[in-house]
Amino acid sequence: MAALTLTPIGHLETPWPRPQDCPRNGRQPKPPPECRAVIAPDYREGLLGLEGFSHLILLYWLDQAPPPALVIRPPFDGERRGVFATRAPCRPNPIGLSVVRFLGFAGPGLLRLHNLDCASGTPLLDLKPYLPTTDAEPAASLGWLERHATRHDD
Repeated sequence: MAALTLTPIGHLETPWPRPQDCPRNGRQPKPPPECRAVIAPDYREGLLGLEGFSHLILLYWLDQAPPPALVIRPPFDGERRGVFATRAPCRPNPIGLSVVRFLGFAGPGLLRLHNLDCASGTPLLDLKPYLPTTDAEPAASLGWLERHATRHDD
């Protein structure tokens, strides 16, 4: 397969300087700390019309992820699992995905967010509005993660 080239559209600012400082997922810190997406000037025009959405999907590059591994032992489970059956960062392509609460703008190209779980400085690849009519699957099963699921009420 041919290699791909990705260009970040900005970066993420969080309270966590290193991956090992991050929560397991963005719903764990209570209350959630405010984070930011900083959009590079060349991409800010693409934010037009984002006001009014309550949640966004962020795709980011886990630039500090450990080397790829196809089989891992999740620390909270202990069983051997294929990396594609987990959300572990040690992936062949360390792409992170988060559904975050969008709190509005803090200035030009500065998005205020809750429920993010990556290290500060993480390159942002893309963002999209979260559409509950399209993106939510309330009856989806959690497989082996059912007993470890983080529950939330927001």
